[in-house]
Amino acid sequence: MGMGILGLADLHAAASAKSGAHFAPKAKRVIHFFLNGGPSHVDTFDYKPALARYEGKAVPSHRLTERKTGAAFPSPFKFQRYGQSGIEVSELFAKTAAHIDDIAVIRSMQAQVPNHEPSLMLMNCGDSVQPRPSLGSWLTYGLGSANENLPGFIAMCPGGMPIKGAENWQSAFLPGAFQGTYVDSKHQEVDRLIENIRSPHADARVQLRQLELMRRINEAHRQDRGDPRLEARIQSFELAFRMQMEAADAFDVTQEPAHIRAMYGEGVHGRQTLIARRLLERGVRMVQLWHGAGQPWDNHDNIETNHRRLAGEIDQPIAALLHDLKQRGMLEDTLVIWGGEFGRTPTVELSGGKSKLGRDHNHYGFSVWMAGGGIKGGTVHGSTDELGFAAEQDPVSVHDLHATILHLLGVNHEELTYRYAGRDFRLTDVHGEVVNRILA
Repeated sequence: MGMGILGLADLHAAASAKSGAHFAPKAKRVIHFFLNGGPSHVDTFDYKPALARYEGKAVPSHRLTERKTGAAFPSPFKFQRYGQSGIEVSELFAKTAAHIDDIAVIRSMQAQVPNHEPSLMLMNCGDSVQPRPSLGSWLTYGLGSANENLPGFIAMCPGGMPIKGAENWQSAFLPGAFQGTYVDSKHQEVDRLIENIRSPHADARVQLRQLELMRRINEAHRQDRGDPRLEARIQSFELAFRMQMEAADAFDVTQEPAHIRAMYGEGVHGRQTLIARRLLERGVRMVQLWHGAGQPWDNHDNIETNHRRLAGEIDQPIAALLHDLKQRGMLEDTLVIWGGEFGRTPTVELSGGKSKLGRDHNHYGFSVWMAGGGIKGGTVHGSTDELGFAAEQDPVSVHDLHATILHLLGVNHEELTYRYAGRDFRLTDVHGEVVNRILA
């Protein structure tokens, strides 16, 4: 009896998947590496040799920074050209750079303010101030999920949530069923990765009867009140029941061959990246992989040591994922995104008039890269100025980035809307242009 009712949510998801795409998609799924805190573009994917000429000298700039900065600060990391495209990449991401011919680097990204909270909201939800649905929520709302036994959108962040917490993957005014599911990937046991994944008190038959009763009660409650949050509650109960059958399998990386596990590397980031690939294989629409709670890339001091350590944690997993997706024939329809909420200044940050050889926040120009489904690999779009302070050629806003991501998944960003508070909302608000030059 209960299974028939459970099928209603599945039919809804399938209908969404059929009706959501506006044209043939190049990508079917998304994995987003979010480097929380703001990685330095001039130390990773935006080589600025001119900084060496100005080392130790004050550089003129009309750009206001959050904190006082001083002289030009050349990157302490070596850059070299990789692949047939010859794109310069820092030694920090040498393993990722081996796949540069599959990657399009946008070097002219711009955010709105040099603060973490609003920039996180802008990058993840399309608005720096007002509560808005996240990118993953818009995708699952518009396209559905290819697996009814797992969430359509999963956010993994080891060791706790980042600043702004669950707001980074919120559904806001979209139905609650489209909110991202948070997983603390520092754990290895499925029971700790996903709380309450198994009932210690009831078997599947008893749980099904309980679920049927709760649904009838919630349905009666909804008929009296018409609150859409009740539908989200009903679907959450149903999804939790179905996940017991599939989540344990998806999150168990011990099922992978030893050479695959070794390719991704030891540690939490290798493990969570491998889990992400397993989730994508099972039809999850979007997986967001956070590099740490707090702001690990927010290196206001000692950027040489800190950036080297941080990149060392994720360079191998990223490279392994790109290789793994390609050898499985999945890269051609999987969109891989890399970046943070902004970049960092090409000048040293000053504290008490002295430098601790770190960099301040910089929203005027920074780098994001994409690879996979529909992307023209081995390309660079836009540029920052000579020193890397601000986007100069072909600037790309976060709205443009979101429009491009949606386009690659077969969605016209101007037509994916949701009626709320008297008007139609969309991820890109009233902005956004597709960056056609990076499309294959």
